[in-house]
Amino acid sequence: MSKEQRGIVKAWEATVRKSQQAGKKRATSLFTAMSVAPADDDPGEVYDAEKLVSNGDFYTGQWCDNLPHGEGKYLWTDGCMYVGEWQRGKTMGKGKFSWPSGATYEGDFKSGYMDGKGTFIGSTGDTYRGTWVMNLKHGHGTKSYSNGDYYEGEWRRGLQDGHGRYQWTNGNHYSGKWRNGMLHGTGTMIWTNGNRYDGCWEENCPKGNGTLKWADGSFYVGFWSKDPSDQSGTYYPSAASGGDFDFDPQQVYSVDLNDCRVCCCENILVYPSQKMPHWSENEASVRLRRMSVDGRLSNSSDGLEGGLGNLELKTPIRGRNRPLSIPPARRQGVTIAKGHKNYELMLNLQLGIRHSVGRPAPTTSLDLKSSAFDPKEKVWTKFPPEGSKYTPPHASCDFRWKDYCPVVFRLAFKQSRGKSYHVLQLNCSDPLCIFRSLRKLFKVDPADYMISICGNDALRELSSPGKSGSFFYLTYDDRYMIKTIKKAEVKVLLRMLPAYYKHVRAFENTLVTKFYGLHCVKLTGATQKKVRFVIMGNLFCSEYTIHRRFDLKGSSHGRTTDKPEGEIDATTTLKDLDLNYIFRLHKAWFQDFCRQVDRDCDFLEQERIMDYSMLVGLHFRETSTQEPSTPSGEEFEAGPRLTRIDTGSIRLGIGMPARAERTIRRNEYEAQLVGEPTGELYEIVLFFSIIDILQDYDISKKLEHAYKSIQYDPTSISAVDPRQYSKRFRDFVLRVFVQDT
Repeated sequence: MSKEQRGIVKAWEATVRKSQQAGKKRATSLFTAMSVAPADDDPGEVYDAEKLVSNGDFYTGQWCDNLPHGEGKYLWTDGCMYVGEWQRGKTMGKGKFSWPSGATYEGDFKSGYMDGKGTFIGSTGDTYRGTWVMNLKHGHGTKSYSNGDYYEGEWRRGLQDGHGRYQWTNGNHYSGKWRNGMLHGTGTMIWTNGNRYDGCWEENCPKGNGTLKWADGSFYVGFWSKDPSDQSGTYYPSAASGGDFDFDPQQVYSVDLNDCRVCCCENILVYPSQKMPHWSENEASVRLRRMSVDGRLSNSSDGLEGGLGNLELKTPIRGRNRPLSIPPARRQGVTIAKGHKNYELMLNLQLGIRHSVGRPAPTTSLDLKSSAFDPKEKVWTKFPPEGSKYTPPHASCDFRWKDYCPVVFRLAFKQSRGKSYHVLQLNCSDPLCIFRSLRKLFKVDPADYMISICGNDALRELSSPGKSGSFFYLTYDDRYMIKTIKKAEVKVLLRMLPAYYKHVRAFENTLVTKFYGLHCVKLTGATQKKVRFVIMGNLFCSEYTIHRRFDLKGSSHGRTTDKPEGEIDATTTLKDLDLNYIFRLHKAWFQDFCRQVDRDCDFLEQERIMDYSMLVGLHFRETSTQEPSTPSGEEFEAGPRLTRIDTGSIRLGIGMPARAERTIRRNEYEAQLVGEPTGELYEIVLFFSIIDILQDYDISKKLEHAYKSIQYDPTSISAVDPRQYSKRFRDFVLRVFVQDT
């Protein structure tokens, strides 16, 4: 063999060895915990293209792997236009989006969202410059209004929130705290005439302790309120005023603040992320005008036929080769019709709630006194079938109805040491004032509430997904869930009600369950059966289909579903050891999430509550659902569907865009609650809340802990001390929910 031939053979052998090593690396990557980019993540040939979509949209720009990739322009038939950078079919990087109204956004985009630093100029001339998170103003920013007003400060979820300064065109200005776009907290208002107010604010009005100073040196110190009966304070005249001044604090609300109205932010009716086209590699509209890098044109259609009007995204996210296949969701529960064993109970429940909510009541205040939460106060109402002076006739059996925490406000006038003042007294004649206040706090309309529960449509009964033996009832519109509870749980709720009310009022983004009502039905007859139930909000009431739901506690003993794998569907509530995902949240959302979990766990720990859990619901934005059989008996798989997100309805724990990364447990040990990430990512809409918060660490739980600790690892069981439970729950939740990078 010649020297030249030996060189060729060695080169060939070296090439083979490199190929074998590369093959081993690829094979190893499939079975390791490393997150590795698949081969199809490398973009193919990038070339210029023009595409006319069958629905009339038009794209021109760089194209790769049947998707816009690079610089490009997209024109929608309704007049919207985007010019800027694309990545794998989504707007990513710098770009400019224009609306038909004349409004424009220019700045950073991420995965189709306005995200980063950018400038929005509205159709009326309002201009915002600052940071954005998922289509919403979030962070530091400035806003110039078309009428000349100006705001500079912090924003959260599209509204002024935090510290900020607002200047009106007439020269008045406010500097201080904001909440939800309104003056809320401590702040200072300075008028052009030299007067100033320093103190507390609530919903754009002085509320609480504060001081009003006049330019001449006079000042008024006291407690401020729009309700004259709550207003109290002292006026101190200056020497220049001569001491003769009759001041009415209410004129601040009626006169001085008239010229200090905060302008509303312009609503964006359609967000850029909602306009993103849904591309598919096997559906296209017309011939592609292809331009290679060297500038040569080609009128090839690339073999693509069909229409682009209803295209669905099939491009895999890192590590994913196909859309997730999930059986179609079915409507939960059994309708309680006549003949159902609980039909009369349902009628009694609806009659009682209609009686409690529908009766006339005084205006409910959010400032409740401690005596309003007296757990001993109760009102029983008889409901005979023939009706009574206070109740209507009905077709159900005779029953009694109980309302908890009845209280009514009565204003009394007292004299003390020659000074007159108002005292708020509480009498027991109006049921459910506390829960009226809670519903008002949660922005629940009384008429809608009553129609949802007590309308013509029947409730649906769900069997309990847990071991409590409770039954769940859903309203016809899925907005409210009614749960039967034990007497001990009623006592816990009544005991913690003052702290609960204070907590949910202080933290509007709290993740703990929202309670709307607490009632009891007592059936007459030989059994004298009492049924106690609480009315809560349904976390999964949404336009999104919930494909997977998990109940997570952070413990491992017994924390797996008892259903065979073949029976698990979208309505099955899975548990800790069934969890095979971690959830990646945007940085801003993740920070809010961590803070709120800490606050809620501190509250539950102080109330000696344990055994609560995080209820999580997932909607996979891109799924393949196995539809029922066709009339011909052949099964088919529908194409993947990418749902759109209504950004305006996003709140912490409600409808949050996120990414789920699949995990896998590498060993057989039950203690491994969170598996190792695989790199398979899915775009999801996320729902979560802390539920089952009515179990305190009573004697039964202490005995359960002692008994199970002998048989099992004490750290693996649910029944542990509230402090230990809180720490374990936080640690576990913050391993499941992580910051997206």
